[in-house]
Amino acid sequence: MKSRPTKQKLKQRGILKERVFGCDLGEHLLNSGHDVPQVIRSCTEFIEKHGVVDGIYRLSGIS
Repeated sequence: MKSRPTKQKLKQRGILKERVFGCDLGEHLLNSGHDVPQVIRSCTEFIEKHGVVDGIYRLSGIS
Protein backbone atom coordinates (compact mmCIF):
# COMPACT_ATOMS: atom_id res chain seq x y z
CA MET A 1 0.00 0.00 0.00
CA LYS A 2 1.33 3.45 -0.94
CA SER A 3 1.61 6.22 1.60
CA ARG A 4 -0.08 9.52 1.00
CA PRO A 5 2.10 12.39 -0.37
CA THR A 6 3.09 15.06 2.14
CA LYS A 7 1.68 18.59 1.97
CA GLN A 8 5.11 19.83 0.90
CA LYS A 9 5.18 17.41 -2.07
CA LEU A 10 1.66 18.43 -3.10
CA LYS A 11 2.64 22.12 -2.95
CA GLN A 12 5.75 21.47 -5.04
CA ARG A 13 3.63 19.74 -7.70
CA GLY A 14 1.15 22.64 -7.75
CA ILE A 15 -1.71 20.44 -6.55
CA LEU A 16 -2.07 22.14 -3.17
CA LYS A 17 -2.11 25.94 -3.19
CA GLU A 18 -1.40 28.30 -0.32
CA ARG A 19 -4.53 29.67 1.31
CA VAL A 20 -5.21 33.35 0.83
CA PHE A 21 -8.40 33.91 2.81
CA GLY A 22 -8.86 32.64 6.36
CA CYS A 23 -5.16 32.44 7.18
CA ASP A 24 -2.72 34.66 9.03
CA LEU A 25 -1.62 37.53 6.76
CA GLY A 26 1.98 37.53 8.00
CA GLU A 27 2.27 33.79 7.47
CA HIS A 28 0.76 34.07 3.98
CA LEU A 29 3.20 36.80 2.96
CA LEU A 30 6.11 34.80 4.34
CA ASN A 31 5.05 31.70 2.39
CA SER A 32 4.32 33.58 -0.84
CA GLY A 33 7.49 35.68 -0.77
CA HIS A 34 5.57 38.88 -1.57
CA ASP A 35 5.23 42.15 0.37
CA VAL A 36 1.58 42.63 -0.60
CA PRO A 37 -1.08 39.92 -1.13
CA GLN A 38 -1.92 39.23 -4.79
CA VAL A 39 -5.60 40.06 -4.24
CA ILE A 40 -4.66 43.58 -3.06
CA ARG A 41 -2.29 44.07 -6.00
CA SER A 42 -4.97 42.94 -8.45
CA CYS A 43 -7.59 45.26 -6.96
CA THR A 44 -5.19 48.21 -6.97
CA GLU A 45 -4.18 47.58 -10.59
CA PHE A 46 -7.85 47.42 -11.62
CA ILE A 47 -8.69 50.67 -9.82
CA GLU A 48 -5.66 52.43 -11.31
CA LYS A 49 -6.55 51.20 -14.79
CA HIS A 50 -10.30 51.94 -14.64
CA GLY A 51 -10.65 54.41 -11.75
CA VAL A 52 -10.26 57.62 -13.70
CA VAL A 53 -12.75 56.50 -16.35
CA ASP A 54 -15.33 55.31 -13.84
CA GLY A 55 -14.78 58.24 -11.46
CA ILE A 56 -13.38 56.38 -8.47
CA TYR A 57 -10.52 58.88 -8.06
CA ARG A 58 -12.41 61.88 -9.41
CA LEU A 59 -12.31 65.02 -7.25
CA SER A 60 -15.60 66.63 -6.38
CA GLY A 61 -16.34 70.13 -7.67
CA ILE A 62 -16.55 71.50 -4.12
CA SER A 63 -12.91 70.79 -3.25
